[in-house]
Amino acid sequence: MHLSSRLPHGFEPNALSAALGRLRAEGREILDLTVSNPTRCGFNYPEDEIRKALSTPAVLRYDPDPLGTRTTREAVAAHHGHGLRAEDLLLTASTSEGYGLLFKLLGDPGDEILVPSPSYPLFEWLARLEGLHARPVPSYFHDRWHLDLGALEDAVSPRTRAIVVVNPNNPTGHFLSKGEWDALTALCARRGLALLVDEVFADYALEAPADRLPTALDDAAPPCPVFLLSGLSKVAALPQLKLGWIAVRGVGAEAHLEALAFLADQYLSVSAPVQAAAQALLALAPGIRSQVRARLSANLATLDAALARHPRLTRLPVEGGWSVLLRRPAVDADEACALRLLEQTGVLAHPGSFFDLPGDGHLVLSLLTPETGFREGLDRILPIL
Repeated sequence: MHLSSRLPHGFEPNALSAALGRLRAEGREILDLTVSNPTRCGFNYPEDEIRKALSTPAVLRYDPDPLGTRTTREAVAAHHGHGLRAEDLLLTASTSEGYGLLFKLLGDPGDEILVPSPSYPLFEWLARLEGLHARPVPSYFHDRWHLDLGALEDAVSPRTRAIVVVNPNNPTGHFLSKGEWDALTALCARRGLALLVDEVFADYALEAPADRLPTALDDAAPPCPVFLLSGLSKVAALPQLKLGWIAVRGVGAEAHLEALAFLADQYLSVSAPVQAAAQALLALAPGIRSQVRARLSANLATLDAALARHPRLTRLPVEGGWSVLLRRPAVDADEACALRLLEQTGVLAHPGSFFDLPGDGHLVLSLLTPETGFREGLDRILPIL
């Protein structure tokens, strides 16, 4: 039977995943320094309030609206502020679904989007599954990460339809600067492109510089179409309650929302219960985020103290987000290093190559890891890097 060429040629795990599966099957206990699921990180969730939010009578009613219920959109708009209105929003079941809708909206099969790298590898597959090509454009590091605006402009082709940026980036933590934002929106306006801005980590600033762009919503009237994506997964650290959203601003916003509503109407994928609970869940979100931010800061301080004992190792600045880039001597390839650490110490770390970090010499660690495990993991791996 023929399968779509959009799918991978095979589904075999990569070497690191295969080794991880083998060690776990052997009963080896693995200390995971890549964990990104906050519900498994020991945070104190307000369980009674969450259950109450999900048990209101409204969860039993189904009143489909392709944009999402107005009360939920009003709650999301209030969460963001910056003059955002319910009329500017479309709800999705996740940010990944949001990308799928936007790629359907903006491109035809064979068109492309530009994605500054390093970046999360999901974009390649989300684009490919819609028949588009995600073209990476390397950013560069000089004291901090910077978009290569000249390279982005040079990469624009007749088939380019959009640029995707993550603010702050995953895994580099790079917030866009205000100058980069102005240049990006001007580039998109000049070349007729849309700008997709993923801000799921925007609430988690750590070492953010003064010139950072806290949110794309700071620009009330961008000169190009702007689509901002976010959702409960990071805003409230509730990935199991599938709710994302797209805020639409800039040129053609009204027409773009109308077209997005048509696309969403074909699926109506956002569940009634999570919409009914959304206002209460967003009200609980600040207390949950404060725990996450405390964990991120504590683990970053632990890492700095450990690195002081291992001067051959350094880390890159963490402007925001849940990850840190550990820089090491490139005595072996990143994936080989991660395999070596897993086999010798039982500690799982992500190789920088998974995120298209240039060259070798980087590991990506999750600052979300429970503090005791994070400290123990560092004690195991730093001496042999």
